[in-house]
Amino acid sequence: MFYGFVPRSRFLLGTAGYPSPDILQQAICAADAEIITVSLRREGSQGGAFRDLLSQLNRRVLPNTAGCHSVKEAVTTAYMARELFDTPWIKLEVIGNADTLQPDPFALVEAARILCADGFQVFPYTTEDLIVGEKLLEAGCEVLMPWGAPIGSGQGLRNIEGLRSFRAWFKDVPLVIDAGIGAPSQAAQAMELGFDAILLNTAVAKAQDPVAMAGAFAGAIRAGQAAHQAGLMERREMAAASTPVFGLAQFS
Repeated sequence: MFYGFVPRSRFLLGTAGYPSPDILQQAICAADAEIITVSLRREGSQGGAFRDLLSQLNRRVLPNTAGCHSVKEAVTTAYMARELFDTPWIKLEVIGNADTLQPDPFALVEAARILCADGFQVFPYTTEDLIVGEKLLEAGCEVLMPWGAPIGSGQGLRNIEGLRSFRAWFKDVPLVIDAGIGAPSQAAQAMELGFDAILLNTAVAKAQDPVAMAGAFAGAIRAGQAAHQAGLMERREMAAASTPVFGLAQFS
């Protein structure tokens, strides 16, 4: 699914903001997440202890360029992450607005082009804009990660029809909903639309019980995927009786 790697789990989990390393470890296990995202800045602030924890978890690491606001900053951070974590994977974030944390589409495409040309396997955090998606694929990306809502907002899928169109347009591209998911029901909804995976952090890390919440999200993601594969019924404008008229008792 992701650059030749087919994960068993469709739940990608972030590692920032947990009450303790022990709770983080338990949450990752409860989520059954094979891929975890790590900010280079967080790793640098925690030192070797955090790196040791990652090695114990035996998960695939997806470093990210969180907090970067320019092409130069994002590219430099990506090179540092590749050296530190020994992986070509990079979750590319180039923030364009400090309030909404919306990505800068122009800088994002430019940074993606530079990194893909140098052998990175880029996971771009983008909006549900079809043109931006096309440009990212032209730049060399093989995965797209549209947001559901602003990072950490918990608003869920703010533009369902836009995301539905994004899924239909890029039907053969792995798509991951990244950012804005705040409840398991929202994650299930995204999977029901046909998205391939969910990436989130805050909704688990800031829950009263992060471990239980991680498990809840894991179950919701599996349920949403199963529902999509089973085929959801079409919505109707009017009621439709499930009991046939034929065979009903006749009264005169």
